Amino acid sequence: MLEHELLSDKGVLIVRPRGPLSAGDFSALAADADPYIEAHGTLKGLMICAPTFPGWENIDGAIAHFKFVRDHQRQIAKVAIVSDSDVLALLPTLARHFVSAEVKHLKGDEEAKALAWIAG
Repeated sequence: MLEHELLSDKGVLIVRPRGPLSAGDFSALAADADPYIEAHGTLKGLMICAPTFPGWENIDGAIAHFKFVRDHQRQIAKVAIVSDSDVLALLPTLARHFVSAEVKHLKGDEEAKALAWIAG
């Protein structure tokens, strides 16, 4: 399950994984993000707040996740990964090979700092 919130005044999409990710999670995410991107051209950033990566509900969830990244990575300027997970801390190194966004890892208690980095 993926909770999300679009801060339209800041151009920031905040996501919080709460359980295994499903294809429907990414459909809902796109339904909120796409109209904003269409109206403004880009999102300033995506903030992922996750204690750990919860995995996917099934193969359809993984495919939908990869398609979301593929379809949106050019319209998101920055990605902040807010987590104390050692695995998620490695994501910026991996992501720079697949996305055009600037990706940064911050500690789990640094949500305000992550939001300021995206907005700055």
